[in-house]
Amino acid sequence: MKKPRIRIALIASCCLLVISAVRGQKKVSELTLVYDYAFNSAGKGNGQPGTENAVHTVYIKGNKSRSEMTDQTFSSTTIYDANTGFGVILKEVSGQKLLIRFNPENWSERNRMYDGIVYRNTTETKDIAGYRCIKAIGQTRSGTIITVYYTRDIIPENHQYDPSFRSLDGLPLEYELTSGGQTIKYRLSRINLNPVPESRFDIPHSGYREMNYEESKKMNLGN
Repeated sequence: MKKPRIRIALIASCCLLVISAVRGQKKVSELTLVYDYAFNSAGKGNGQPGTENAVHTVYIKGNKSRSEMTDQTFSSTTIYDANTGFGVILKEVSGQKLLIRFNPENWSERNRMYDGIVYRNTTETKDIAGYRCIKAIGQTRSGTIITVYYTRDIIPENHQYDPSFRSLDGLPLEYELTSGGQTIKYRLSRINLNPVPESRFDIPHSGYREMNYEESKKMNLGN
């Protein structure tokens, strides 16, 4: 009679551990993330190493997302609706303002390099902004290595906000992309769980030169 009791006790303990882990997770529909961005190149043009810094901000509200990249001379904003599959990119370069429209097929083509990424957890962990993070490593079809520290404490309900992390089981708080002699690093500087204004996802109706994705590819503007 002892063995069945032992089995029941073990099963009950396992169930409690699973329930505790699930309870520790917080699924969120609205979220703001701000990252410090650093691009490092082993050699730029004249062969000298170079570094570029910017701020990367991500807004999530339901199935809508907005991703901004800004520095002193450049601004690029991507607005995407995962419900419809349509999106736009807003670019401001040297005083020129461009609006590039994407349909679902365009969006899929633009982000195809991230299809099929499998992230493999390592045994390394660290705390970022008070969240316990697990280190994982993945690789794109083109060979780019993505090293990410992510937390399972916060899970965005919208998994489509960043195509490179669709298959990640958590929220990336720090990550690095390495290809050849180039490295791009994102480090979380701020996280906000307050509601995001709907106006963040408004698409301008004027003030921009508008083009479609095919036109932007000819001008090398689709990224």
